Amino acid sequence: MKLLFDQNLSHRLVAMLADIYPGSEHVKILDMHREPDAVIWKFAKENYFVIVSKDNDFHQRSFLYGWPPKVVWLRLGNCSTLEIEESLRSHLADLKAFEIDQQAAFLSLG
Repeated sequence: MKLLFDQNLSHRLVAMLADIYPGSEHVKILDMHREPDAVIWKFAKENYFVIVSKDNDFHQRSFLYGWPPKVVWLRLGNCSTLEIEESLRSHLADLKAFEIDQQAAFLSLG
């Protein structure tokens, strides 16, 4: 599973989670951090990424357009990058099940 981290998350998550989410990217690394959500959505869809964001914009977009791409909405409030890493590691099984679920467009983690 390849994750695409939104601008509201640290770009350091790509390296921190490379062992369990290989091929993941961050919009900043891809020089897409100033692009509108529609462009990021299209990129994720065309390149088989799961979008990860703390912002509910992509969550709402998943209701409008369905998937792909799938969206992981992190509802963790104000927290550190280490806490986000820990959450994504501890929910690996949930994320893998979400990836193959043909009915699910988004997953809320909080």
